[in-house]
Amino acid sequence: MTRFGYTLMTEQSGPKDLVRHAVAAERAGFDFEVSSDHYFPWLSAQGHAPYAWTVLGAVAHATERVELMTYVTCPTLRYHPAVVAQKAATLQLLADGRFTLGLGSGENLNEHVVGEGWPALDERQDMLVEAIEIIRALHEGGLVTWAGEHYRVDSARIWDLPEGGVPIGVAMGGPKAVERFGPLADHLIATEPSADLVGAWNDTDGTATIGQGARAIGQIPICWDPSRERAVERAHEQFRWFAGGWSVNADLPTTAGFAAATQFVRPEDVADNIPCGPDLDAIVEAIRPYWEAGFTDVALVQVGDEGVDPFFEQAAEPLLDKLRAAAG
Repeated sequence: MTRFGYTLMTEQSGPKDLVRHAVAAERAGFDFEVSSDHYFPWLSAQGHAPYAWTVLGAVAHATERVELMTYVTCPTLRYHPAVVAQKAATLQLLADGRFTLGLGSGENLNEHVVGEGWPALDERQDMLVEAIEIIRALHEGGLVTWAGEHYRVDSARIWDLPEGGVPIGVAMGGPKAVERFGPLADHLIATEPSADLVGAWNDTDGTATIGQGARAIGQIPICWDPSRERAVERAHEQFRWFAGGWSVNADLPTTAGFAAATQFVRPEDVADNIPCGPDLDAIVEAIRPYWEAGFTDVALVQVGDEGVDPFFEQAAEPLLDKLRAAAG
């Protein structure tokens, strides 16, 4: 059965509200919760970017049942992989085994802040491979010294380590990425409902089959609101950056860049790509391609902080009922 999650959007809510939303999502019956990990929002209208790892530590203590995940952390520039290994291990202990470390090659928007420049795609992927290898080595519990092409680690050890380490999901955008990262990952992360991607994973040596040991975890924005007009307005104001696609989004460095790149995106363009308004059946149909493509998990993004409380109060539980009935 497909599992449905809720996204803690650090770009649109402050830290205390995010923890409150996490509790509400668990109470509503979501199976898991994912958190973005940003230094900047995409657009200034979103208005937030608290430190995801502090928020997740609080969420781990405020919740009891839901699984937790970063969606996703970049372990290459803003964070050294040895530091990611340490904080992932700590969070897993706080969460009593409910945490999965979601990793990706990052976005210029967040990684430029440390002043190390923004590498080309091939180099970013090389860095991610090496970072995952370092994290895996440290999660085995021994003393690690590493001299690689991109990183050095000098006599590092994780002293507080959960038994079995931390499962790792990796964001992948195509078959070539699956071929490279699949054997390094426990789970597939993707933002498009691609059956080809799931098939490529299942055909790759060294990967567990999706649904039989491995998960395929997707994400989709929705903008529920009693007023469709207000929902479209809010989605356009805060989520039109989504129209650029990841190949563009990865390279833009500032909120001003995203505003300029999306200045000609119309509200109706956003509404064509994000289900907006009170129609729960329309939201179900927008999500359907994920389970039809073989995804085991889908995380929902409720667009806009102002819409989160009404969503939990009025829509979350009946939406989950409809999703579970439709997905079987």
